[in-house]
Amino acid sequence: MSVAMTNCGDAGWVTDRTGYRYDGTDPDSGVRWPTMPSSVYAYWRARRRPRVDSKTFHPTPGLINRYAPGARRSLHQDKDEQDFGAPIVSVSLGIPAIFLFGRPEAQRQAPKVRLTHGDVVVWGGPSRLFFHGVAPLADGEHAVLGRQRINLTFRKAR
Repeated sequence: MSVAMTNCGDAGWVTDRTGYRYDGTDPDSGVRWPTMPSSVYAYWRARRRPRVDSKTFHPTPGLINRYAPGARRSLHQDKDEQDFGAPIVSVSLGIPAIFLFGRPEAQRQAPKVRLTHGDVVVWGGPSRLFFHGVAPLADGEHAVLGRQRINLTFRKAR
């Protein structure tokens, strides 16, 4: 992974000497993650899919990934959450990216989907544990965000 990452909400995705996990505090500062901004929830609710009920789906972490040109995220599964019945919701902002969305097993040639500013991807049900990633980000310029892509990912971790 060559992506800068931070979190907001009740839990954040962290890695340290003990491994990967969701944690309520930033391991570098020892401080709780910032509250997820109400504007982020509003954005989520405005773009939710009919099968994702915003009354019952309350995302616990808001993962915030920043991709610079050349950054990528290799194929992986999101399988550290306690509730696989809840979907994953991903919001793309900034320059376009190629989203790799595979199958339940890892494969070299995952199908590719081009994501542009404002695109929202929701996956759950049988696809909840599909391998996914982001191809190396091509150079580009977004009118507001410049030479970067910001990805907001919502999920129910606890």
